[in-house]
Amino acid sequence: METHESVLAALPLFKGLKPEQIQQIASCAETATYEAGQFLGREGEPAEWFWVVRQGRIALETHAPGRAPLTLQTVSTDDVIGWSWLIPPHVLRFDIHALTASRAVRIDGKRLRELCGRDHELGHALIERVAQVLVRRMEAMSLQLMDLYGVHDGEHE
Repeated sequence: METHESVLAALPLFKGLKPEQIQQIASCAETATYEAGQFLGREGEPAEWFWVVRQGRIALETHAPGRAPLTLQTVSTDDVIGWSWLIPPHVLRFDIHALTASRAVRIDGKRLRELCGRDHELGHALIERVAQVLVRRMEAMSLQLMDLYGVHDGEHE
């Protein structure tokens, strides 16, 4: 049977963590299901969770006045979404929206922050891993923007 520990240990985000660190993270986890169209969180709300998507597609969205929501990123199986739990002031900066029926491991960010406060090695390891993911996602977003707005020969800053 699949456990939260086995799911988390297999993720690239948590690879290389000690078994006891995986156990600590798993102690903050629960299974959650979402219907297509359901919001997991809205911009401005307290950032209390992050999610490991097990099935389905979940989007990170932002809004501009008079426009439809803009999808910044879409994640699916075994990807993670929701980093504001780690970064003060712990408020969601974007909407998190289930595009399809989805199942996820939901991790209590507040509780995990408390564990990291007691176990600085765990905290350091998580911050390093989250930073790496954020850099990769910023690079991907940069490529999307170049595709959207076009980069033309001879045009430079």
